Amino acid sequence: MTMTKIKILAAAASVAVLTGCISFGAEPPEKLLTLTPAATIPEGAAAEGEASAALAVQTPSVTQRLNVTRVPVTTSDSSLAYLQEAFWVEKPAQLFRNVLAETIRAKGNRLVVGGGELEYSARTQLSGQLVDMGYDATTGSVLVRYDAVLETDDGTIRTRRFEESISGILPEAEAVGAALNRAANTVADDVAEWVG
Repeated sequence: MTMTKIKILAAAASVAVLTGCISFGAEPPEKLLTLTPAATIPEGAAAEGEASAALAVQTPSVTQRLNVTRVPVTTSDSSLAYLQEAFWVEKPAQLFRNVLAETIRAKGNRLVVGGGELEYSARTQLSGQLVDMGYDATTGSVLVRYDAVLETDDGTIRTRRFEESISGILPEAEAVGAALNRAANTVADDVAEWVG
């Protein structure tokens, strides 16, 4: 073999070895978790009213531990991890807001608006903070905790904490995801009753 052929074969072998080492991103998860509302409005249901009389459900604020698409796991009073193989389809605050808005629409007598200018023209605003939506490894339970702030059209502000905990949950993505969905729906039911 000539020296040129040897160099070409060596370069080709190097490229072949490197392609096994190069990765253009993490492997996508097999499944993504989401929240689905237990109460929904039926097809064809309609509501009408003035935008100023509507209720706008805002996306709750969160701390950095919930500002990701992972499920936080409390491992002690001062440490945190994320549940292996558990990924939300989008950030928890948006998922919770969607369940909350749909539940209020289905269970209440209010015109609920969201998105765009209508959201900001509504005089009644539901906002707050999603304080917790995760798994506690020390107790084997999930917890959803929401601090609601309701500002009514007359300027009155009411606050209330809502929470639901479900125990006896294994630290597995599907079990934790299903339990968090149940807990989020219970909290949304309670908020819908409070809002009216």
